[in-house]
Amino acid sequence: MIYQHINGLIQKAIEAALIEQADQIYVRNQVMRLLHLESFPENVTNITKDSIPNILERIIAYAVENDVIENVFDDKEILAATIMNCFIARPSVINKTFYKKYEQSPQAATDYFYTLSKNSNYIQMNRIAKNIHFKANTSYGEMDITINLSKPEKDPEQIRREREKKEQIAYPKCVLCIENEGYAGRTGYPARANHRIVNVPLKGENWYLQYSPYVYYHEHSIVLAEEHRNMKMDKDAFERLLLFTEKFPHYFIGSNADLPIVGGSILSHDHYQAGRYEFPMAQATDVFSFTLKQFPKIKASVLKWPMSVIRLQSWEKDQLLQTADHILQTWKGYSDDDADIRAFTGDTPHNTITPIARIRDGMYELDLVLRNNRTSEAHPLGIFHPHADVHHIKKENIGLIEVLGLAVLPARLKDELAEIRQFLLDNSSNIAAYHQTWAKQIKQAYGTISSPEQVDQIIENELGKKFARVLEDAGVFKEQATFNRFIRTLNEVGE
Repeated sequence: MIYQHINGLIQKAIEAALIEQADQIYVRNQVMRLLHLESFPENVTNITKDSIPNILERIIAYAVENDVIENVFDDKEILAATIMNCFIARPSVINKTFYKKYEQSPQAATDYFYTLSKNSNYIQMNRIAKNIHFKANTSYGEMDITINLSKPEKDPEQIRREREKKEQIAYPKCVLCIENEGYAGRTGYPARANHRIVNVPLKGENWYLQYSPYVYYHEHSIVLAEEHRNMKMDKDAFERLLLFTEKFPHYFIGSNADLPIVGGSILSHDHYQAGRYEFPMAQATDVFSFTLKQFPKIKASVLKWPMSVIRLQSWEKDQLLQTADHILQTWKGYSDDDADIRAFTGDTPHNTITPIARIRDGMYELDLVLRNNRTSEAHPLGIFHPHADVHHIKKENIGLIEVLGLAVLPARLKDELAEIRQFLLDNSSNIAAYHQTWAKQIKQAYGTISSPEQVDQIIENELGKKFARVLEDAGVFKEQATFNRFIRTLNEVGE
């Protein structure tokens, strides 16, 4: 069967335009070497017809069964990526093709690169398909909910290997560095042989576009600095975001904040996240508009959103950048004890911003989400972080994706919500202790529920409400009056 699988993979790669007919013997020989095959039959009938990821899984199963590799997670990942690398052009070719497509349109370029990243199995579509997705109604509009099931669990041998691995290897420095392109991987470090990046210069520096291997939304991409340096929120960052939207006006782009707790999972490498998707926050309406005295041409408003968001709109990029920088610099030094906001503890800063840029109807738009990472005895994980009573749903940091209205929830919830479902249908259940109060509140609110479809809808909406509460906890201004005090400060500073 292995010969049928190899020919099937080659045929699918030709159909996906990864390779051409003239490449098939070369590619076949490369794959044979990886599988320790010394010959290939002249006539192979009934080639395997399936998707690239599915055929690849069969080939990896063969490799395990025939002792080509051990049945260990990293070994399987490394071989799968290395096999697919046989089908992918070198980075220089991909960059040239990308910019040739760009001459047609920016969308044609990203369509090409996104399709390539999926067909090469760098984007793990089979695993992503396991995720649970739905939309939930809240008082802020629909929220996107994802229960993340795409990350595979490590097997015991993999865990043992990682524990025993003593040498400290600092190459690549992190999973975002450009040195990951084509890197085979190792125990405890992801396989990246089939990984490619595209150079997208921003503000006189080399930055690179890649897609996330576990996309949470359509065309979920990462834009990363060539230099391995810490995340930094400043006027230059705002300018890079707007320059990127000029290059790719069909994409939004945003950045995690640059401080612990309110930042993302990787603060050691300057990067942004982009994509072709309209998040719930993008659809948020204005609660009120306001005028900034120093920047009268800028349209400024506060959004109806659980977090504290200022939206700036302008036809003039330079004015927009000056306005955004004024807000950032003012916010960095802003304290309001009545709102529990303090800019510093000693020399340690607490205030920063999560920015999101897009072009809407030809106009520049920049959303500035005000963040504060201070902790207290009552809230040791963060005053403006999900509080203890919502940790049963979401305890992790609120990064850019959550800020925008997409909940990325832990895999444990799949089985835990199934138990709550049985409880609401008056069937026997084993609800986790930390969910029991919530489950009883739902049952009390809705009474007897006989329809399985109805209970599913109820759970989804209640989960959406919980996520909205999570975001409310992360909002720095709980009332309009406290927001107004900051706006008055914006107009007083620099007068």
